[in-house]
This record gives sequence, C-alpha cells and structure tokens, in this order.
Amino acid sequence: MKKLIFALLLGVFSVAANAQTSPQKAATAKVVSKQVVDIACGECQFKMKGKDCELAVKIDGKSYFVDGKGIDDFGDAHGEHGFCNAISKAEVTGEIVNNRFKAKEIKLLPVKK
Repeated sequence: MKKLIFALLLGVFSVAANAQTSPQKAATAKVVSKQVVDIACGECQFKMKGKDCELAVKIDGKSYFVDGKGIDDFGDAHGEHGFCNAISKAEVTGEIVNNRFKAKEIKLLPVKK
C-alpha cells in the first residue's frame, strides 16, 4: 500500500513539474505606422555592417535593414540621387522584428529644396 501511494505521489509531482514553463523572452515587434523616416543604403550612408549594399531605414535614431523591399526597387541605388549616394525621406508602415524592419509599405517623399 505504501508503494502504491508513493508511486501515485511521484506521478502527480512528475506531471506538475512538466507543466511548469520557464519564462521565455518573446520576440517583441514594434509596429510602425505611417512614420516619416530617413531611408538609404545601410552600409554606404548609415555605416551599418553588412555583406552588400542593402536598403535601410533610421527609426527613432536607430538604423534597421529592410525586409520586403530592395535597394533598387526605387531606382538605381548608385545613381546621383540613389540610396548609396544620398539619404532620402520616406513614409513607412511595417514592424521591427529581430532588429530588422519588415516593410509593408514604403512611400518616398519628394525632396525639399
């Protein structure tokens, strides 16, 4: 009888121990909606480390590489006013996940003279 009670208690504690979850750091995403930001080549203009010329945005003073749009989607990046040679302004919508900006919409703003 003692062995049966011991086995039952051991089983209950085993199930209870497996039900415990450790707190995990969830990947938090910051939503950006129609915010005006700087946009340019991350390596050439924002001095970010990367493998090649890649589109980046600067949101609240921090630079993020962009997923969902390419650097040449808005014209020649190496042209006179391209992203490798100039910083432009854009209105962006998307979210920041794992230190990258997941773009849903990027609208370039006209250059102010």
